[in-house]
Amino acid sequence: MVCLCGSVRFLPEFDAASLAETLAGRIVLSVGSHRQQDEDALSHLNSAEREAALERLGELHLRKIDLADEVLVINPGGYVGESTRREISYAQQTGKPVRSLEPLP
Repeated sequence: MVCLCGSVRFLPEFDAASLAETLAGRIVLSVGSHRQQDEDALSHLNSAEREAALERLGELHLRKIDLADEVLVINPGGYVGESTRREISYAQQTGKPVRSLEPLP
């Protein structure tokens, strides 16, 4: 079981990695949200409620890392944002192997 991590700006790369990992016989856990779309969908909430909802989504992704055997970082061009750095760090702290499309900094 593999958990995909990375910036949702790379959704085509997430889709390609998901297919490749599935064809390799792995169960794929991926992002359950697209942050910009989520922010639009949550626009009816006040800013504190919206931030709390987005924080819960981030925590849920860490639980996906807990379930996975390894993490695959989707990082075209080597890009790794703040949230992804947090997820990589969490995976490493919990002893999960971390792979990436491009070398990590």
